[in-house]
Amino acid sequence: MKGFALAAIAAFTLSAAPALAQATPGGFDEESFRVFTDARFGTGEPVYWYSAGTVRAYPSGEILFIMEGYDTARGEHVEGMERPTARQFNRKTYVYRDAETGEILREYNGNPVGTIAYDYQFITYELSDDGFLETVVEQGRAPRLQRFGPDRDMGVTRLGDTYVFTAPVFLDFPIPGTEARYEAWENYDFFVTPDADISHPLTLSWARYGALPAWAGGGPAIIHMVSWRLDRFEDVPERFRAYIEAEAPLWMQPPADLDEIRQLQGAQ
Repeated sequence: MKGFALAAIAAFTLSAAPALAQATPGGFDEESFRVFTDARFGTGEPVYWYSAGTVRAYPSGEILFIMEGYDTARGEHVEGMERPTARQFNRKTYVYRDAETGEILREYNGNPVGTIAYDYQFITYELSDDGFLETVVEQGRAPRLQRFGPDRDMGVTRLGDTYVFTAPVFLDFPIPGTEARYEAWENYDFFVTPDADISHPLTLSWARYGALPAWAGGGPAIIHMVSWRLDRFEDVPERFRAYIEAEAPLWMQPPADLDEIRQLQGAQ
């Protein structure tokens, strides 16, 4: 069985090689730039990228927790720039749930369990002259405002009517006030089929390798979640929507505009 599995993997790798070669960074034009940005933050009203998946210990593969949450965003295309430019204003929050009961974890091995909650992220996208999508991410507050980028690692693959936008993220930076570093790998694969007559034309597969939070012991883990875009808060699954309404009402909508972002950054 093991030999068969290895042979199958080798065969898949060989047959998939031509398509995978297209997923290297770059390959954007004005059309794919617009397809991605419209999918990511919509065309006016807030959008909600809802996610659900598992947190597994590495290398055992044991399921430790269920993770659930969303990223809510809106954005704008900036006119009068030398290059196509878009700005994204988003908030995101995720909770850990018990792998057996599905209840939100409040305590684990005697430790209080935190949530993942960003009251804002501000992302700027620019299309370079040589076909790269350049991204700059801002988060945090002064005097610890963080700015990452410009990053040029996202690539686009065209599969018939579907665009696959692949964004690997390698994180390695010092944790303020400590001697430790934050180190992790994440990968985002957006599958976008514009105007498709299917139930979920905008989906995302997200994976992360890195350390567990301190309350969970800090060992290595892999998170994988599947996401899909919803265009109304009312369409978010009821159990997570109830949590947002009761405990995190700020996250019902993304930031309104750049002025709100600057206020959250402590710049105003």
